[in-house]
Amino acid sequence: MKPEILRHACRYDDPELPGRPVYDQAGALCFRDGMQGREILLITSLRTKRMILPKGWSEPGRTLRDTARQEAWEEAGVTHGIYSVGPIGSYLYEKLSKKGDIRTCRVQVFACQVIEMSDEFPEAGRRSLQWFKPEIAARQVREPALQGLLRYF
Repeated sequence: MKPEILRHACRYDDPELPGRPVYDQAGALCFRDGMQGREILLITSLRTKRMILPKGWSEPGRTLRDTARQEAWEEAGVTHGIYSVGPIGSYLYEKLSKKGDIRTCRVQVFACQVIEMSDEFPEAGRRSLQWFKPEIAARQVREPALQGLLRYF
């Protein structure tokens, strides 16, 4: 049986999850160096209001890096930043779709040194934003691999 065709990139060759579909997403680990050291930006998810990184689905014709940049703008208001050339890490999470099924997503994470932000962005008012020291940011998220990435960033 052929899997449902989605507009999102999907692969079946993940050695950690043999035979299961894994959907690709891109995320932005937005950071700044403040007076008291490095800080990481987390935002609330739309449905559960838990703390997450800005992230989203890859789209045809767009690189994962470009997707991370777009999500940082739409979800957190990052207008200018310096992005890593490639992902600095990745993590898996389970996403509940609108249809009620659970999809395993792998988020490729790109570092973004935030240069400038705007208070006016597409999802302003729907999400809360907060800066955390890396160790505290790690305690705010659920995914163990993301916790490790934040803790040692």
